[in-house]
Amino acid sequence: MSKTIKVALAGAGAFGIKHLDGIQNIDGVEVVSLISRDLDKTKEVAAKYGIGHVSTELADSLALKEVDAVILCTPTQMHAAQAKACLQAGKHVQVEIPLCDVLAEGEEVLALQQEKGLVAMVGHTRRFNPSHQYVHNKVLQGEFNIQQMDVQTYFFRRTNMNALGQPRSWTDHLLWHHAAHTVDLFAYQAGSPIVQANAVQGPIHPTLGIAMDMSIQLKAANGAICTLSLSFNNDGPLGTFFRYIGDTATYIARYDDLFTGKDESIDVSKVAVSMNGIELQDREFFAAIREGREPNASLAQVLPCYRVLNGLEQQLNAH
Repeated sequence: MSKTIKVALAGAGAFGIKHLDGIQNIDGVEVVSLISRDLDKTKEVAAKYGIGHVSTELADSLALKEVDAVILCTPTQMHAAQAKACLQAGKHVQVEIPLCDVLAEGEEVLALQQEKGLVAMVGHTRRFNPSHQYVHNKVLQGEFNIQQMDVQTYFFRRTNMNALGQPRSWTDHLLWHHAAHTVDLFAYQAGSPIVQANAVQGPIHPTLGIAMDMSIQLKAANGAICTLSLSFNNDGPLGTFFRYIGDTATYIARYDDLFTGKDESIDVSKVAVSMNGIELQDREFFAAIREGREPNASLAQVLPCYRVLNGLEQQLNAH
């Protein structure tokens, strides 16, 4: 495929904007359609990015012949059904994390993708962040083997707001969304499937109806372990912080910065063509479409993560 890849993007919120910004740096790609719930806001964003077609309905964009691919940045609960709609319409699809919050729906998307043979990937951005790519390359080169990962995912979210501080139309989830990043990353970095997983959670929030605190333990087949702490109650430094403890080094990743265990900064600016994980994720999506190959973070590669999350959910519901 040498022609321009024409893209429809669904979800003009905080994450949709990140994709639009990233795509501006990628040659041979054009966003031609923007879909979101609020038509006026959608028109405003479309005007800013020079997008000609706007709608409040995904089906309108899927009906456009020129659309080759779709990026879904919509609420979690819509991801699986919308991904299936894109594949049924013959469009390649990238769906933001998580793929689903019900495992059976994720399995259905994978089965459909395998039937259609289209490129379908999930936005597991940690696979693409240069800081984590640096560690991954060390593992692939045989220079570093993970013994333990210690991860903290901390937000202050006692009201239902998005990353821009605007009210959300849906409720975020520690297990199916935020834990998904680390569960997938741990198996990816360890190079070994997860064979043991345990979880405990704190009290359920009276109005949001979700646990605000959670602790997860994981073990990979090769013996590596991971401890993940998650909170929506944390009124302090926000974000996800990673400590990789290995046989030859310790690495600490904070946002896109990487440090040794002695807090010495590691230059990761040359690891990839950009320091923007979302842009790198999008580059992989479009490269896989052009090259007719399976992308990193394909449905098949990430579905084991959702199987682990499903097992953890069953465990939590039983207690």
